[in-house]
Amino acid sequence: MARRARGTSAGLDRHRIATAAVALVDRDGLERFGVRRLADELGVDPMSIYHHVKGKAALLDAASEAVLHEVEIGAAEASDDWAEIARRTAHGYRAVACRHPRVFPLVVVRARTSPVTVAAVERLVTAMRAAGLPDRVVADTPGVLFGFLNGHLLARTGEGPEVPAPVGEFDAAAHPTTAALAPLLSDVGSVAEFDRLLDTVLAGIRVSAASG
Repeated sequence: MARRARGTSAGLDRHRIATAAVALVDRDGLERFGVRRLADELGVDPMSIYHHVKGKAALLDAASEAVLHEVEIGAAEASDDWAEIARRTAHGYRAVACRHPRVFPLVVVRARTSPVTVAAVERLVTAMRAAGLPDRVVADTPGVLFGFLNGHLLARTGEGPEVPAPVGEFDAAAHPTTAALAPLLSDVGSVAEFDRLLDTVLAGIRVSAASG
């Protein structure tokens, strides 16, 4: 692809650059990502990118932000039920992780201070306080919820959405209890498993609130 002269804007803006960065990581992975490769994809000189995004770290932030903007909260925005807000947020986050499994590790590392994340957290904690939950529980909930989501989705989204991962077989003599439970793990990676584990997380938050 022919490259434009250094310093020209080439019709670039931050959104176009971030979108191209996400597509490049989706295709080739984070380990192969770089400004020069991105410039080649866009058909520009690398310096043209730096006119809009100041450095590789800022570029990775922009890519992470672009992915987070895809999170669809839906009816949660009009809901005042904190558990419903948490559930819809979790499913929107999962959908993005499944759609961009190679970008998702970047989101996990860089999302904490993202305006999109902060807005989602504000919506959740506001609903929790309005429902009368103790401030200690409210303050801890984003860490509990996103701790679960990040760990679970990093382990589960390699194959995309709703593709159960093979559990394998266990030696019944060496690990009898694990082998007996194995049939219950046949839906690992599915929406059903995700909902079940999310229910456990939300139930724990309710118990903490009741005892607080």
